[in-house]
Amino acid sequence: MSDHIPDELEPAGRDLRAYTDELRPDHRVVRNSRGEWVLLRHADVVEAARDAGRFSNAVSQFLQVPNGLDGDAHRAARATLDAYFTPEALAPFEPVFRDIARRLFAELPRGTAVDAVTGIGSNFAVRGQSGWLGWSADLEPPLLAWMTENHAASRSGDRARMAVVAHDFDAIIRSIIEPRRAAGDDAPDDLTTRLMRDTVDGRPFTDEEIVSILRNWTGGDLGSIALCVGVLFAFLAENPDVQRRLRAGMSDDELDAAIDEVLRIDDPFLSNRRRTTCPVHIAGVDIPEGAHVKLHWTSANRDTDVFPDPEAFDPAGNAEHNLVYGTGPHVCPGRPLATMELRIAVQEALAATEWIAWAPDGEPEREVAPVGGWARVPVVLT
Repeated sequence: MSDHIPDELEPAGRDLRAYTDELRPDHRVVRNSRGEWVLLRHADVVEAARDAGRFSNAVSQFLQVPNGLDGDAHRAARATLDAYFTPEALAPFEPVFRDIARRLFAELPRGTAVDAVTGIGSNFAVRGQSGWLGWSADLEPPLLAWMTENHAASRSGDRARMAVVAHDFDAIIRSIIEPRRAAGDDAPDDLTTRLMRDTVDGRPFTDEEIVSILRNWTGGDLGSIALCVGVLFAFLAENPDVQRRLRAGMSDDELDAAIDEVLRIDDPFLSNRRRTTCPVHIAGVDIPEGAHVKLHWTSANRDTDVFPDPEAFDPAGNAEHNLVYGTGPHVCPGRPLATMELRIAVQEALAATEWIAWAPDGEPEREVAPVGGWARVPVVLT
């Protein structure tokens, strides 16, 4: 392994799964054109993720609840918000998601190309999240339009454009919570209203915190679920033996493990940022206080020191070290919700079809930095 740290690497326009596969054998850490230190190896990413004292999550200039908080504030927020993701809290929504998935697959065309990312993933994500949060179906068009613009802004890397898109999403959320606030006791009895009446550390959430929470639950999850669906359908089309195994029948736990393993092989959740709170020695280098560090989950999930054959589909063997949902105190709180949604999406897709194949006249397209997974997954449902 080289002692030289590549500096000012430009990831724009690259498939970061392939690019980090090239970099990782020779480098534990690199620096990108923004001056961020990027950790590539599994052990280093785990070390940083589990050390919230030296690697702070308070990176963004905007309020981010709970993922942008540290210490007691983070623990208090998670104590309240994690209750929305328990098995008991999510159980009533299982039939809601299943009905949404069945209706979606019933209306999709057969024998002609459909894009698994936008035609399946985006629609399922918006309808599923709206059903969970109690939002009107009237919001589906603006949310889908926002997803398209957010995706384009993210790919552009233009921070000003991304700030405008973030502001637009906050406006959508405020249009949802303000009527509920005005309605008082007559507000709909749904999850959004319950959140607005909830407390953290003995006090009510502020409207700014509620907007931040709902932005975190939806703004990030909508795109993430769509990308995950794209990855899953691409994998099933590319790996007929695995598709046959899934069609032969699996328990929910077995299917969850299989989905997690597909997402490890092709992790669409590229990275998270941290900020050093003191000088840090990690990955064989000294990083100064106040530096921005990227934990590259996609790269870590393909580290051959942990996964000798990163492409091998081995749900049971790789589960212990899978970092799709992170690790440490900031592990993704929404994992149970995403797991349920993706399981139902796959189950209903298999139940509604005899086969899922690449569209013969379609051209798959990989995503490029700063997005992971696939941009377009043209498949045929038969």
